Amino acid sequence: MSGSTHPRVGPLAGTGDGSARLDVDALIDDPATGIIVCCGSGGVGKTTTSAALALRAAERGRTVVVLTIDPARRLAQSMGIGALDNTPRPVAGVDHGRGGRLDAMMLDMKSTFDEVVLSQAGEEKARQILENPFYVALSTSFAGTQEYMAMERLGQLHRDARAEGSYDLIVVDTPPSRSALDFLDAPERLSSFLDGRFIRLLLTPARGPARVMTAGMGLITGALTKILGAGVLKDLQTFVAAFDTLFGGFRQRAQKTFELLQADGTAFLVVAAPEPDALREAAYFVERLSEDRMPLAGLVVNRASSPPDSALSADEAMAAAERLRSGTGGTAQPGTDGDRGGEGSEGAGLTSGLLRLHADKVRIVEREARLRERFAAAHPGVPTAVVPALAGDVHDLDGLRRIGRLLAGD
Repeated sequence: MSGSTHPRVGPLAGTGDGSARLDVDALIDDPATGIIVCCGSGGVGKTTTSAALALRAAERGRTVVVLTIDPARRLAQSMGIGALDNTPRPVAGVDHGRGGRLDAMMLDMKSTFDEVVLSQAGEEKARQILENPFYVALSTSFAGTQEYMAMERLGQLHRDARAEGSYDLIVVDTPPSRSALDFLDAPERLSSFLDGRFIRLLLTPARGPARVMTAGMGLITGALTKILGAGVLKDLQTFVAAFDTLFGGFRQRAQKTFELLQADGTAFLVVAAPEPDALREAAYFVERLSEDRMPLAGLVVNRASSPPDSALSADEAMAAAERLRSGTGGTAQPGTDGDRGGEGSEGAGLTSGLLRLHADKVRIVEREARLRERFAAAHPGVPTAVVPALAGDVHDLDGLRRIGRLLAGD
């Protein structure tokens, strides 16, 4: 799924213009592009962007699977699928005229974790792990598990695609984390936890005869027994002892997936909204991708305000609104045209209100433009696609096609 060198931009590139347009169609049409990762902070439209890119790529001839990690299940709804699970499902209604295909799936982190355990442990040890209450907690609610399993599932999809030739493009919608960096940090965090001092401490009695336990170890175990209870501590030690043989496998797969994300066939799209916090998070992610030498394709700014049709500036609109306001009330004297009331006065008041709305919209557009300019100045060479805000939510394939056209600049 990777063969030719994928261009890197941002600080890794020697040239580039910060105001360059992101060529989405060139990205998805390039057969060397095997993975597209849409990342960014929560609530910026990563899921919609991922689905729209995947649909456009499929209808342009690619064989695509889109992996979403979205508890709101908006992707399933927009693609007309009743429910998504850990298995790729074909999407009906896709135009197959160019020979493409689109499947969609949603990460089930516990099922993915279970598959890893079953593939790495013998039957008896796997049963001990899967039935252990600490494993259930770890696989369903431990901080970072979702992000780690997203990378694990990506690695599985990539291996299957290479072995079976099932997909030539994988589009990943990263988890809705508080920080966009959680996706890249999760494997290291989970590995650190599983290999931490407390876990090593619990493993000591399981790794050797009782005589190796020092008096200090006995005191610690006794204290833990009082705090946790003998049954709870035994369950935890049983889990850790059974899981110990899998530690190396977890770290090894995490490293391989990290290297896959660095490969030329991968392209990262940072998704943001035209707001200071979202663009600040996007800037952190761009810098982190550069530090880790991961291929950044560009920035997508979603839900941008469209400029009004009129060329009237905000100051001009406010001045005109103030003149109308002054002429229809306030300082007007009884008996003058400004105090006639009726239809003329109401019309002037309505016009004044519309002018103020126009001024507000112009100022929002100008503020968003300044934010994008500051981002471009700080990160020259990062191509950008700006997607205007739509009047309603995207809830079907036609809506996703429209987003795809806007992404491509059609």
